[in-house]
Amino acid sequence: MALDAGKKAPNFKAFTDTGDEIEFSKLSGKWVVLYFYPKDNTSGCTKEACDFRDNLKRITSTGAVVLGVSPDSVKSHDGFKDKYNLNFNLVSDSDKSICKTYDVLGEKSMYGKKYIGVIRTTYIIDDKGVIKYVDPKVSVDGHVDDIIDKLKELKKK
Repeated sequence: MALDAGKKAPNFKAFTDTGDEIEFSKLSGKWVVLYFYPKDNTSGCTKEACDFRDNLKRITSTGAVVLGVSPDSVKSHDGFKDKYNLNFNLVSDSDKSICKTYDVLGEKSMYGKKYIGVIRTTYIIDDKGVIKYVDPKVSVDGHVDDIIDKLKELKKK
């Protein structure tokens, strides 16, 4: 599960909540917090997104940008972003190709049924496109603070 630190982050092209296309390689020169989450408007995902929103200035002060990725549609992302006043882009991965490339899909269970879904995972990628840190099994509480601390630590090196 999840790609290893030290590897080049795979490129992708996808649409964001605004309907604009984003190409990951065009973010070269910026640090990126790339976080994968299962579904818009669910309790854990909403809490995580709002925590990124509330701490975005702390993250951007390190020179990083935040991108959230889930299999939801552009329309769903637009509504989610509007409902919670999210101040960063959400990337639609409706065919799960980005999730597959970043190896964040895995077996999950709900109400006794097993299925393949997004495992909450966060990557920190440096300005040269190299994965510097991976949190492959995110616990929402305290996660954004941990990411900010890790960003600061990595940027000192």
